[in-house]
Amino acid sequence: MHDPNCIFCKIVAGEIPCRKAHEDAEAMAFHDIRPLAPVHLLVIPKRHIATLYDATPADEGILGRLLVLAPVLAKAQGAGDGFRVIMNTGRVGRQEVQHIHLHVIGGPDTLGPMLPRGEH
Repeated sequence: MHDPNCIFCKIVAGEIPCRKAHEDAEAMAFHDIRPLAPVHLLVIPKRHIATLYDATPADEGILGRLLVLAPVLAKAQGAGDGFRVIMNTGRVGRQEVQHIHLHVIGGPDTLGPMLPRGEH
């Protein structure tokens, strides 16, 4: 499925250029245009799934594929001593693009604490 209004679907279709780090029949990875660290990739399924809320048991394979790609790509890009995988979902989760994607973020000693600790 392709959403003609989705920026990531347009990247998959080749309508919008990107700096690709990986592509296969099911998934694509590319460099974030506003990186938060020396390594900051977006890893996406080629098929449009808007949010993690929309994933079904039929999507288990591609979701697993994205997670298996993450360490391979992180190492290949220079994050060989650790990295972070973030998947934002929904408004409160701060998902900006409505197409499931993993942020793979790392690099030499660039990551701080996951979230600030405080009162909840």
